[in-house]
Amino acid sequence: MTKNYFAVDLGATSGRTILATFDGTRVQMQEVTRFANPMIPLGGHLYWDIAGLYNEVLRGLREIAGKGIQIESIGIDTWGCDFAFFGSDGQLLGMPHCYRDQHTVGAQEKFFEKMPAAEVYKRTGIQFMDFNSLFQLDTLKRNGSQALEHADKVLFIPDALIYMLTGKAICEYTVASTSQMLNPVTGDLDEDILAALGLSRDKFGIMTQPGTIVGTLSAQVQEATGLGAIPVVAVAGHDTGSAVAAVPASDREYAYLSCGTWSLLGIESEKAIISEDSFRENFTNEGGIEGTTRFLKNICGMWILEQCRKEWSREGKDYSYPQIVEMAEGAEPFVSFINPDDASFANPKSMLSAINHFCECTGQVVPKDDAQVVRTIFESLALRYREVLEILESMSPFAIDVLHIIGGGSKNRLLNQYTANAIGKRVVAGPSEATAIGNIAMQAIAAGAISSLAEARKCIRESVATEQFLPQDTDVWQAAYERFKAVNKR
Repeated sequence: MTKNYFAVDLGATSGRTILATFDGTRVQMQEVTRFANPMIPLGGHLYWDIAGLYNEVLRGLREIAGKGIQIESIGIDTWGCDFAFFGSDGQLLGMPHCYRDQHTVGAQEKFFEKMPAAEVYKRTGIQFMDFNSLFQLDTLKRNGSQALEHADKVLFIPDALIYMLTGKAICEYTVASTSQMLNPVTGDLDEDILAALGLSRDKFGIMTQPGTIVGTLSAQVQEATGLGAIPVVAVAGHDTGSAVAAVPASDREYAYLSCGTWSLLGIESEKAIISEDSFRENFTNEGGIEGTTRFLKNICGMWILEQCRKEWSREGKDYSYPQIVEMAEGAEPFVSFINPDDASFANPKSMLSAINHFCECTGQVVPKDDAQVVRTIFESLALRYREVLEILESMSPFAIDVLHIIGGGSKNRLLNQYTANAIGKRVVAGPSEATAIGNIAMQAIAAGAISSLAEARKCIRESVATEQFLPQDTDVWQAAYERFKAVNKR
């Protein structure tokens, strides 16, 4: 029997709502609405307009209701780390801070005065990044945040939207795992870390595994959308968790690259990998589906290119993605390299200036035109993927022979080929809509339409087309890799 599911997929630059039809074997999707998700600068900080996002969810639901389409459930995935505050009356206490807000610069060192870095990593196994929820909350606490002081509930972004739709407060496992507050051994937020923050466990929602029905749309939401008491499912609330659920692999011995604004490169592991090596290399253990762990490293993805495109657009140069790929193909190869993860690219006033400055400081040629900039970004990303993959292989419990590229970046055939060339391994690209498909798969599991993740992946393999890329010009790319490493050691 054919069933319909409604997915909300929110990224750090844009969001969309999606209608999926599943006949028991194959899934088909269509976009219902698409909308921007800009960072809001206000009072010297950066925020998210969560009320606006909530309203966009309602708009998508109204579209569905207006067409008379019956949906089985609703699932929401978003980026990780960020959170919203709610008062004891259930009201939203201001806009959530954006993870790119500069108020957390230097925050790690402040927290490590309370608990050493090694102890934090031992308890959480999470990669250290300034914007992790742990450091955001500690910063807000130190700065006397009134919203935090009066918060009855602290909910991660997908959980906050679920709360606004249903009135049920949860703490979904996969998105909670991005916070650097979850202990993968206990499966709950770490009490000692919370104590160091001066926060109690009861401020956070009930720990909830993906594939759980949380509740139904509230009476107010039903009235606002024209829908009935539709179930809301906690999917893998972290978008990477949903994306990895959609990897069309027949076993779990592979590496994946979830490629969008961020690139996340890792493996699925039966348990967390927390060791001196993973601590030194700053790898992360995020919660996965069916008790698995996503052992990975965050890499700056298309963020750099996206910011360049914004600058070019302001200059009247609105390059399409096909144009950008064509520009890169026509540019001279291996002229300059950047480290995509250098702090200077986190949120500069001008990304183009940041690239030029990096090249100047490392004694390289400054890109001469826009095409050379794109070529530099693509080649540098591919070489950074190799660098991280080599480190990952040294800690993986199994040999890695194939890299699955999923997410929007999987549509970039040029970068896919560059990646295969750089890593010297087979690359399988697709699905590009991995996050939405993974979201829908968890809804289908919750509804009993699919029995397991393995069955879901079988359905996905039958539903989506993938493309294979084999390594080319490996000697040339090996030489480029040596130059890349030399540049980034300076």
